[in-house]
Amino acid sequence: MIKLGIIGVGRIGRVHGESITKYVEGAEIKAIADAYLNDDQKKWAKEKGIPNVYTDYKKIIEDPEIDAVLICSSTDTHSKISIEAIKAHKHVFCEKPIDHDICKINKVLDELKKNPKVKYQVGFNRRFDHNFRAVRQAVKDGKIGEPHVLKITSRDPEPPSIDYVKVSGGIFLDMTIHDFDMARYLMDSEVVEVYAAGNVLIDNAIGEAGDIDTAIITLKFANGSMAVIDNSRQCSYGYDQRAEVFGSEGQVSVSNDSDSSAVISTKEGVTGEKPMYFFLERYIQAYAQEISEFVDAIINDKDTTVNADDGLKSVLIGLAAKKSLQENRSVKISEV
Repeated sequence: MIKLGIIGVGRIGRVHGESITKYVEGAEIKAIADAYLNDDQKKWAKEKGIPNVYTDYKKIIEDPEIDAVLICSSTDTHSKISIEAIKAHKHVFCEKPIDHDICKINKVLDELKKNPKVKYQVGFNRRFDHNFRAVRQAVKDGKIGEPHVLKITSRDPEPPSIDYVKVSGGIFLDMTIHDFDMARYLMDSEVVEVYAAGNVLIDNAIGEAGDIDTAIITLKFANGSMAVIDNSRQCSYGYDQRAEVFGSEGQVSVSNDSDSSAVISTKEGVTGEKPMYFFLERYIQAYAQEISEFVDAIINDKDTTVNADDGLKSVLIGLAAKKSLQENRSVKISEV
């Protein structure tokens, strides 16, 4: 049984805690830690049968019985805690991004080279979604020929708080970073050039915080293929998550998940259900699957599905997109 420690038990930390206790075999949570631990979090831990609750995450890293840590704390702590955990020979699951600073991510990579037995996985949960995996498999199996064009639509049901926007690193490193990883995953090629256009169309306060809420990004890949990503921080009909890959011999696409596939047809018209409203509803099984595969990599000494280098490359694309928006030009990844 792999013993886990969760560092940071805000929203995403609890999501992982819930999925591990319900769905993940071969692992149990021995401890949680949060610098701002409150009574509600303590109650939640007790309900989940988690025996140890700390305010100091170092107690998890120093515990010889804990095999792996999940880093779910604020982004500015990810690389620091990653390095501490790797040095302590703990396997690491780190929520995205590893850091906003490339130098700090490279320090994590350097530490992993010194500790090759440590498994490190980055939390790009959408790779584990049943829909996107089906697209990936169709492309990999050559069912659409050579992939030429990828289209990704990614729209949130409502914008985050302004306090969060201020520390998020901006839309490209917070929201679109998932789409950058998905683009690499679906097209199986590296992004070499980025052009980003964006504006503030939803909430002026987001602009005042130095960010945008609506964007279109085009990507060029090393194999000559291209991608278009459209993002919005507010989608009135729910959580809009779609993708299409067009190739030399066909195309494969996936639409949104809804609570059911029921379609009502009457003389007044034809109606179906809206997409699931929130990412926790849409991706709860993907969260469980990513931890299951992380645990499997530890038990069976396999490579992790999404490694630290994948984490680095998505941040590089995000920084190139920021530079493109600021300078109103196409930016090569090599410039970042």
